[in-house]
Amino acid sequence: MHGFDSTRDIASQGIVAFILVAMFALLALDRVHRVLVPIGAVAVIWLVSYFSPFKLISFETAKNAVDLNVILLLFAMMALVGVLKTTNVFPWAVDRLLERSRGNPSRAARLILWFTGVLSAILDNVTTVIFAYPMASEMARRLKINGSAFFLPMVMAANIGGTATLIGDPPNVLIGADPRTGLSFMDFIYHLAVPCTFMMIVLVWYSRRYYPTDIGTTADVDHAGAAAPSGAKLENVPLLRATCWITVLIFVGFMTHTFTHMPVAVPAVIGIAAILFAQDYYYLKEHKPTHEERQHGVLTILEKDIEWPTLAFFLFLFILVGAAVATGLIESLADGLAWVIQRISSGFGLSPTATLLVAALIILWVSGFLSAVIDNIPYTAVTIPLVASLLGQLNAGSDGQVLWWALSLGACLGGNGTLIGASANVTVTGLAEKDGKRISFNEFTAFGSRVAAITLVMSSAYLALWLYVGSTLVNVAGAGVLLLLFTAPRFLNRSASRE
Repeated sequence: MHGFDSTRDIASQGIVAFILVAMFALLALDRVHRVLVPIGAVAVIWLVSYFSPFKLISFETAKNAVDLNVILLLFAMMALVGVLKTTNVFPWAVDRLLERSRGNPSRAARLILWFTGVLSAILDNVTTVIFAYPMASEMARRLKINGSAFFLPMVMAANIGGTATLIGDPPNVLIGADPRTGLSFMDFIYHLAVPCTFMMIVLVWYSRRYYPTDIGTTADVDHAGAAAPSGAKLENVPLLRATCWITVLIFVGFMTHTFTHMPVAVPAVIGIAAILFAQDYYYLKEHKPTHEERQHGVLTILEKDIEWPTLAFFLFLFILVGAAVATGLIESLADGLAWVIQRISSGFGLSPTATLLVAALIILWVSGFLSAVIDNIPYTAVTIPLVASLLGQLNAGSDGQVLWWALSLGACLGGNGTLIGASANVTVTGLAEKDGKRISFNEFTAFGSRVAAITLVMSSAYLALWLYVGSTLVNVAGAGVLLLLFTAPRFLNRSASRE
């Protein structure tokens, strides 16, 4: 059978919704390996599609639903980290961080969280966690603490930090690239950097409270033994130097996405190809390998450092979400959202500003919930035209921009809610499992859902202030408060030392 058009009736949407809910339940039960769940779900969807009247998604449509940009980006970044491992740079960097933290688990966690959050604002959050994970893993091992106390807050920091800029998280890229939004790179920084920084502060506080014996108050002591340098030294420095220069060029490619319109996978794949050739060159320059030894380079990276189960999980998850899009399930959910907003506004006779706030809060929380259970990329793509249409109906003027910030905050922050809510979540849990640390669906959700709820509540307050106080005053005042929070402790410490 050749390709077919998906049926978009209620029954087809209901079948896809049932399969998605069943997948979610199986992941929560944690009885089988999580990669088997989406594989089985796709098998069921194709059984229904090809052997019943309900055409959920064809093989041809499924191919288009797979986001090769994400798959190839993950592949390239995993390979890059694999090459960096051969230079021993991660143990060396951990030595420097532990010296700075004096072996204090609480202080070490703060360093990792802020490093991840800031880097995620510059890069996409998936790339960030792939880079940060080896350092967090080595720190947890050296400090002899539960790895989850580093890994879970770290991935939350990546998702929060990525929300602050246009290039930090895929939903923001979609929103910023759509001409209907009229938003620039600097608009995202101006309107989202301040609330996201407050969320980072709360995340650090809450992580210490959630893991008191690992990185909290009871762990807030120095450990000279852990802080002592392990003696790790950089190896193959010429390769490290070449890798760093090429990585800088890859990052430039990421950051100029809005100008070059290159998918982020393009500079990543070009860069990793150059790095793998450089690795081979430096190896052959110093060795005369046998045939067996010659296999060491790229094959070792492909076999040991590429997390293939994680890539498979993403591939089949994209097909499932593609079925939700093809059958109109996500579009129906978005249309229902618009209907609810209009009914509330007319039913309560709300003012234009109050209507905007209700619309913003509904978009925020619905986006947050849906992004926790399905991939936020197709949801955002479908919701952008909905928000644009809603703004036309509301005649909101410049204040209507608040709906775009609600969509951004909800889609990005809601991904913290569950293990499958964001690409960075799946990536970190896959890397941890490869290291022998298994993070279950329920363990992730227990922490992530609380963080998602806290940040969505903070986002609600920010959106209300944005509308009723004014965006300029709110952001300037917020920046002033942050400046005081970051500078006051240093000033007080200096004053105390002088006395």
